Amino acid sequence: MKKNEVPQDKSNLESANFKELCYAVDENGEYTTAHSTGWAPKTIALDNAIEEINERISTAKNRVLNNETSPIEYYMEFHKMDPQILASYVGMWQWRVKRHFKPKVFNKLSQKTLQKYADVFEVNIDQLKNITLHEN
Repeated sequence: MKKNEVPQDKSNLESANFKELCYAVDENGEYTTAHSTGWAPKTIALDNAIEEINERISTAKNRVLNNETSPIEYYMEFHKMDPQILASYVGMWQWRVKRHFKPKVFNKLSQKTLQKYADVFEVNIDQLKNITLHEN
């Protein structure tokens, strides 16, 4: 696309005062860079992805409040991780991390293990144990 045709549609990027770097062709036919505030199809896809992430966070929070899962699952979703990524950050096997989603198992975790999770999620142990203390 030509540099003067780079989309400048309304998007989340624009509202946050960000611009995306794109490649375009200048008036001499040379590749150059141009800034874009977004374009409709990408904005729709991004909005849908953000909405899905927020739903997953909300579902995890409700599951914690209903004692169906541990706060680890909520924080994992909040930080846009999956069990495999979380396991690599805390230095545990993925099956152990998934096991820690069980409230009974979570309640028996050592301070050392809780601290590993707290460090990854950048919260203290009290916030880790009680998600209502976590500020979104």
